[in-house]
Amino acid sequence: MNNLNDARAEAQALAEAVAAAMFARDPASQALGMVIDAVAPGYARMSMPVRADMLNGHQTCHGGFIFTLADSAFAFACNSRNHVTVGAGCSIDYLAPGHEGDVLSATAVEQSLAGKSGIYDVKVSNQEGRTIALFRGKSHRISGSVI
Repeated sequence: MNNLNDARAEAQALAEAVAAAMFARDPASQALGMVIDAVAPGYARMSMPVRADMLNGHQTCHGGFIFTLADSAFAFACNSRNHVTVGAGCSIDYLAPGHEGDVLSATAVEQSLAGKSGIYDVKVSNQEGRTIALFRGKSHRISGSVI
């Protein structure tokens, strides 16, 4: 049992180190005010405050910013094992608006990982737990490691 706990602790430490390294060189996520709330192998949760400069003509959060938050959480989840992994495709469904002052959270969860391909579901919610969007991303592992 100790070996299993050691392996889990190593995998967790690696996921955290990979996330820190990726975030340090991710000016897009940083500029939007995103933060990494949690990371684990195959999992990431990120949050972002909705600012006035993120609003569209309807005075709700522009879908592109919601997508970017979901896509960033997806990226951190699928790279969490230190294999350079890129998005191969994705889709998003917008279910409710985000508003200025909201804090949106995107939770990315690995659904499948086989060979070089993975599927991740991302749920974007506001601070009240209301689902704002659902995103599904397909990943493809390429050569190299993140750190």
